[in-house]
Amino acid sequence: MASRALTLQNLVRRAPQSAKCYSQAPPTAHGKREVVGYGFNGNPVYADRLDFPMPAIRWRETTPEIAALKEKEKGDWKKLTKEEKKALYRASFCRTFAEMNAPTGEWKYIIGMALIGVSVGLWAFLAVKAFVCQPLPESFSEESKKAQLKRMLDLEVNPVTGLSSKWDYENKRWK
Repeated sequence: MASRALTLQNLVRRAPQSAKCYSQAPPTAHGKREVVGYGFNGNPVYADRLDFPMPAIRWRETTPEIAALKEKEKGDWKKLTKEEKKALYRASFCRTFAEMNAPTGEWKYIIGMALIGVSVGLWAFLAVKAFVCQPLPESFSEESKKAQLKRMLDLEVNPVTGLSSKWDYENKRWK
């Protein structure tokens, strides 16, 4: 069982190396930063994401100061100061969860652009209405519609189920 776990561990360690061969990025794209995980599809990339909180590589390259802090980290964590803990965190990650969840104010830009788009559309509609569309013909006036209705009733158009069937010709009013 232990030997099988060791072979699986070796396969997992080899997976990012074989994935590098198939990626389009050069093998040293991440510089001298430490590879600590599998990454996206086996590629060693860094991204601050809430749904993928553990990136495959560290944020910063290991400097002598960070290496000394990592050695000190292997001991009792209570001996580390708050600034040292923050320095270790910032060496591995760019932003904290609070910084990732902080409002960006991007909604103002989106609403502003949407309102500008709506106003441009309204101005375009008014311009088309004023300069492109022709006035309606005379047959659309109320007088013309009344005259057309009277003519249809006089001609008894569709007397069985249509308009003329609802007109009382003897009393000259609607049934």
